[in-house]
Amino acid sequence: MLLHAGINLFRVAKRLTSVHIKLSWSAPAVSDSNLPAKENVDTREGFLFAGGAYFLWGFLPLYMKAVAHIPAYEVVAHRILWSVPITGLIIAWLGLGGDMARVLRNPKMLMQSALCAALITINWGIYVWAIGNGRALETALGYYINPLFSIFLAYVLLKETLAPLQWAAIALAAAAVVLITWGAGGLPLVALGLTVTWAFYAFLKKTLPVGGTQGFFVEVLILCIPALAFVIWLEVKGTGHFFTTGNFNMGMLAASGLVTAIPLILYANGAKLLKLSTIGIMQYSAPTLIFLTAIFIFNERHAQVTFASRSESAAGADGDVPLFQEHHCEIHRAH
Repeated sequence: MLLHAGINLFRVAKRLTSVHIKLSWSAPAVSDSNLPAKENVDTREGFLFAGGAYFLWGFLPLYMKAVAHIPAYEVVAHRILWSVPITGLIIAWLGLGGDMARVLRNPKMLMQSALCAALITINWGIYVWAIGNGRALETALGYYINPLFSIFLAYVLLKETLAPLQWAAIALAAAAVVLITWGAGGLPLVALGLTVTWAFYAFLKKTLPVGGTQGFFVEVLILCIPALAFVIWLEVKGTGHFFTTGNFNMGMLAASGLVTAIPLILYANGAKLLKLSTIGIMQYSAPTLIFLTAIFIFNERHAQVTFASRSESAAGADGDVPLFQEHHCEIHRAH
């Protein structure tokens, strides 16, 4: 089946690129309060930070499915609000408050943080909506495509060099994306939206000269005033879900700060200590977990993207019934 063939190509691509992910296990640790290291190298700490983030993101759809009855825009607003105290406590605990004034006084850094904030808000909105509407497989496809775009940005904007096997892996992964997209029968807007917003967010985080935790805190501070105003408006209007719809909704929305801030802080710090091309390759782990969750837990395996009609066209005009017609693979899109 086309879907299986595409996933197999992704696996081969990941194995090829993993050969060239050489971690600098002896590299010194970089404090989150310091500027990023000038050397564009991979470190053990960066690998552990980023790996933890991708693991948590891989199972984030379980949380999103539990709040799917709440509109995506309200969930995003609460993710912003509850990330502020969580991240603020972490900064206070680590003693990183001194860097905040430097960021807030620098117009260029503040503007870059605002761009990061805008990109992550759009990304969250697309993601929450997609999970709530039974399109987890499309989010997985988006995060499968994303490493390709991240590696492209690393090559074009950061001038990172890629080994021949890495180029081969990119070619295989690109073929897999085309194969899966062709099988889907249309432009995957959810996947492309997640790809573009997250890849540029990753690039801006990589080039922002401030620690990952402080950078994320600035982002949610920028967003918290409009988010708070929006939540208050929803509650006054009577359409909010925090105060009037029971303890479950209140608890789940309050927990959005944890499920949002922890992996993002891990990722932001990992991005400082890894090459962008390495981050791109590691990103395959999260969509693989999302893919498995969508199929085995959300039961999206029969995803109403039928390959039978395409196979019939390829079979010619003699009317032969292709193998795909009886055992076709579909990607369900619940609306």
